[in-house]
Order: sequence, then C-alpha cells, then structure tokens
Amino acid sequence: MVGHASDFDALTGCTAILCEAGAVAGVDIRGSATGTQEMDLLNPLHLTPKIHGVVLAGGSAFGLEAASGVRNFLEKKGVGFDTRAAKVPLVPGAILYDLGIGKSTVRPTREMGFASAASATNAAVQEGNVGAGTGATVGKMFGMARAMKAGIGSATVPLSGRHDGVLVSALAAVNAFGDILHPGSGRIIAGARTAENSRSFVGTARALQQGDDPKAAPVPANTTLVVVATNAALTKVEASKLAQLSQHGMIRAISPVHTTVDGDVIFTLSLGGRRSDINALGVAAAEAVSAAIVRAVQSAKTLGGIPGLAG
Repeated sequence: MVGHASDFDALTGCTAILCEAGAVAGVDIRGSATGTQEMDLLNPLHLTPKIHGVVLAGGSAFGLEAASGVRNFLEKKGVGFDTRAAKVPLVPGAILYDLGIGKSTVRPTREMGFASAASATNAAVQEGNVGAGTGATVGKMFGMARAMKAGIGSATVPLSGRHDGVLVSALAAVNAFGDILHPGSGRIIAGARTAENSRSFVGTARALQQGDDPKAAPVPANTTLVVVATNAALTKVEASKLAQLSQHGMIRAISPVHTTVDGDVIFTLSLGGRRSDINALGVAAAEAVSAAIVRAVQSAKTLGGIPGLAG
C-alpha cells in the first residue's frame, strides 16, 4: 500500500510504502550524497528476515524524522518484529533534497509521516506533485531558474511465458541533478533549459564534458529514490541483486546519473510466493524503473515557479 502526505505551501512531503505482513527486502545505493536510516535491516546478515515499510521523504536529513511517524502508525496496528516485550516496526527510509524550493525551514515531520501511512491504500498510486515528489525537480546544473519540475511516478511490468503471473512494479521520487531521457530514443524530455523562459534543453552531460559554464558548480541538492516491488519470492540476497539490476532503469532514464551530488537509492520488496528467474526479474525491473522515472516528470505540474510537463 502507498500513501502520500504533501505540504503545498512549503513544497515538501513524504511517501510511505507499507507491507504490513512483511516483505523480504534489499537495497542498492549508487549515489554519493545519500541520506538514509535503518539500512542495516536490508543486509542479508541482519537478524530480521522482513521489513514492514519504506519511507521516502523530502526535507534533506531533517526529513528522516518522517519514518518515526510511520513506525508509530504501524505499532498502533500491531505490526512489527516481535521482540516479546513489544512489536517493533522495521521501516528503512531515505530522503531527497528539496530545500531549494518552497520554504526551506519546513520539512516532513513525524506527524506528516503518520499521515502518509494513514492514507496508504492499494489503489493506483497517485503521481506527480505529491508526497516525496512535492518539491522534486530535475536538470539543476544551472540552478533552479533553469530547472524543471518532477515528482512521483509509477509503472508495472508483467512477465510472461513460464513467468506468467509475475509482476514487477516501481515507484520513483525523481529529484535528479541530470536530465530525464526517453528510454527508447535517448531524447531529453525534461532537464536543464537553455534559458529561464525556454523549453529547449542544454544537455547536462554534454555541458559537463565541455565545461560550458565554469560558474555552474554542481551542488549536493539532488537524489532519485525508487522502490521496486514484486510478487516473486526472493531471498534477501536475491532482493539485493534485484536492486542492483534495477539500476539499469535509472541509467536509461537519467543523464548523468549516480553523480557525486546525487543520493540515488533503489529499494526492493518481495511480497509474494511466485517463482521466477532473477535475471528475468531484473530486465522487467529496469523497464519498470525507467518508465516510472519518465512518468514522474510527465505527471508533474508547474509549481513554485518551476515549469512542469503537465502544465
């Protein structure tokens, strides 16, 4: 189940992905500017076999507080790892930097995290300027004045043949330093623009290579966060491998990606018992991730003076 909480005045928010029955989980971190908590839960050597949710939040490191609210919500429902004295909800989280838009002094709180969990449903995921994507932007090499709006996107890819019935879904909160590409053509669809009032794109990767503007120094104010979920049965080792394979979706849809100023993270969740090949799942996951990233910019509306593709 997925729920969002959004502050459209401060332009920040958080997204809770709940798996109350428990999910085998993994993670792969490729960015160098990450903000996370409870990541050891995803280590195959860790005592606990499953987690109960993932929280994605804006607010930079301040936004990590939102995960406490999700844990509080799950505890009230009796969900968690049984320690005899209490059930402890296991909820890793990751943040993105959205302090450069809206009000930098307002960040996701414990109360906002609780609200996102309380609103979680199994309905189609709400996309665009919501939750952790409320203040998300892309294409920031030349500053926010030439950036574009992004947000939350989701996509599902079914497998077929002997894998029939297996699904792989991705939810992405896209706040990349780089540009967003159409995975098929490689064409830039959102990113750094040539001027404040332009819809033409510079091409961030090319600009970096050519040193177009020596004053445009990258700053650690970015991050794309993704959760990949499947109904295929996985071990914790396999869940971590699926997270690695899922990164190919980021590589196809974001350029440049995994930079020193991005905190890119992919979580994986296994919530079912169907059997499938990890390589087939990886191919489907990469496709789902790239599609979710594209939808995150296609669904984003203009907000905070930053133009979006959805108007």
